[in-house]
Amino acid sequence: MSVSRITSLLCLAAVLLAPAAMAAAFRTVVIDPGHGGHDSGGRWGKVYEKHIALDTALRLEKHLRKMGYRTVMTRRDDRFLTLPQRVEFANRHREAIFVSVHYNYTWKQQVQGVETFYFNQDGWNLANHVQRSMIQRTRSEDRQARFARYYVIRNCKLPSILVEGGFVSNEEERKLMKSGGFREAIARGIAEGIDRYRKAEETTKGRPTGARG
Repeated sequence: MSVSRITSLLCLAAVLLAPAAMAAAFRTVVIDPGHGGHDSGGRWGKVYEKHIALDTALRLEKHLRKMGYRTVMTRRDDRFLTLPQRVEFANRHREAIFVSVHYNYTWKQQVQGVETFYFNQDGWNLANHVQRSMIQRTRSEDRQARFARYYVIRNCKLPSILVEGGFVSNEEERKLMKSGGFREAIARGIAEGIDRYRKAEETTKGRPTGARG
């Protein structure tokens, strides 16, 4: 095994064993639509990641509110926010989790699938619930929940994930994400995964499930 591989595994073990943030008591979901303004994110023709991420985030907010959660969003229109601004906004909230909504892009146009990134133990639990729920809803290729050091999930003090709802660079998935039905399925999958995560955490910690206050 290479030195770099061993180092990566040690880093992963360290973050998973680190003290976890208070997760089960959350009432609020901080929703972060990726990119915005002059930062279009992944782009193919007239398909811009920033637009479909925002649409998906607004759909996610709708489903979460129906479930009884409080929601706040880092942006509600086509504006640019720096990564530190997003993290600072999220860290103002207590009893909350953080969900950053993105779509993927690569020069390898055959690559496709949905994936969810985490940085620490609470993120790992949340990511796995959300990933499973999105796959159940979309039947997309499962790229699984994966460790990453993205700025927003590394620096956010809340249980945090970054969702990638498919590849703008893949022709098949690009056609899907242009339809409201697919973005709705992604949003519902995320919302259902969040709810399953909360219930699982409450059960593990011996707290009764029920009203979110």
